[in-house]
Amino acid sequence: MIRLKDTKFPNTAEFLNNAIKVAEYYGFAPLDEMRLMKEKDQKLRAAREKSESEIMIARRDERALLSTARRCAAAARSQRALGQGEHFLAWRMSQGQGTVPQQTLELHVVGSSGAIAEAILLVVASAIAEEAGLAERTLSINNIGSFESSNRFVRDVGTYLRKHIESISPTLRPRAAEDPLGTLVQLIEKGHPAAPRAPQAMEYLTEEERRKFWELLEYLESFGLAYELTPSVLGSRDCWAHSLYELSMTDDETGGRLSYAFGGRYDPLVTRYAGAHTPAVMIAINVEIRGKTTFKRAVPALPAIYFAHLGPEARRRALPVLETLRRAEIPVHQSLLYERIGEQMAKAKELATPYILIMGYKEAMENTILVREVATNSQDAVPVDDIANYLKRRRMGVWRSEVRA
Repeated sequence: MIRLKDTKFPNTAEFLNNAIKVAEYYGFAPLDEMRLMKEKDQKLRAAREKSESEIMIARRDERALLSTARRCAAAARSQRALGQGEHFLAWRMSQGQGTVPQQTLELHVVGSSGAIAEAILLVVASAIAEEAGLAERTLSINNIGSFESSNRFVRDVGTYLRKHIESISPTLRPRAAEDPLGTLVQLIEKGHPAAPRAPQAMEYLTEEERRKFWELLEYLESFGLAYELTPSVLGSRDCWAHSLYELSMTDDETGGRLSYAFGGRYDPLVTRYAGAHTPAVMIAINVEIRGKTTFKRAVPALPAIYFAHLGPEARRRALPVLETLRRAEIPVHQSLLYERIGEQMAKAKELATPYILIMGYKEAMENTILVREVATNSQDAVPVDDIANYLKRRRMGVWRSEVRA
């Protein structure tokens, strides 16, 4: 949990004001304002809700994810029914889980199976923490693979726990046979001496899963976001698959780490409610409740610029450029979740933006970006380091906003 005394904000509302402003710059919209389509088959819906009792919960914060997963699944059904695209970015406020009163800001990317989805979440979470003034932050990341590949991991965890069953508390022993992974999570949280020597999930990944995981790490390295590969970051397989991550900060009083955010890819959970395979990834940022809590959203005017990328290298280089533009308060539309340039150009046309920023492989290698004026089709190649000043000099992007409760 983020303690406000460690930030520059005097109360919870001010922290949330800024955090939501950062998220909405990257395209996140309120989940509670999205259209939610209910499951038409009532029997199927009832069966899914009943099956919730069968979900293995390894972490306390996973239980709160159930209701949000239902909402995201309903929003995904609505998107498909209305032909509004396969993916969306959403934020939602929820009550934090813990002994100290706290608020949780959840960020979700639904509909994208690519590593760019996790990368966007971690970049946004990093920007929120940096603007809050949090120092000595640590990103711990792990990968538990698909259900099939993690079966071997869980099997070996079960074998390992049986060998150390005498050292496990009697109250936890029955769970070891039924839910080895949840038991291991409990042992890690309690600091059990056998936990560090347990099997590690990343050792069981297939070659394809390793390739996809390294793709995520390449995004983080391109952005300059430091990370640690941490086998102890785990969660229930009924909720999560593939990537899991935890954000923490250094406690100046004790020198230890304070976890303030957790998330990962929760395809298994949202797919259960959606009725069809639905990729989804999220992060939950926890902040203590202190002082004023009612936040106001600063809603920016529609951007005059659309950012388009061509190819994987350009997409990796795009994240630092977007963060530069955000800090310069130059609003842009972006569709980093799109794979093809044609989709992006169609979106730019739909939005009727007068300017388009284009980064392809050549520009990524030369550290430049094309600035195209749609009306004349003229364009300039601008160094990435000068792009914010270039746009400001020509008044191509001005941050204007109105406030609403």
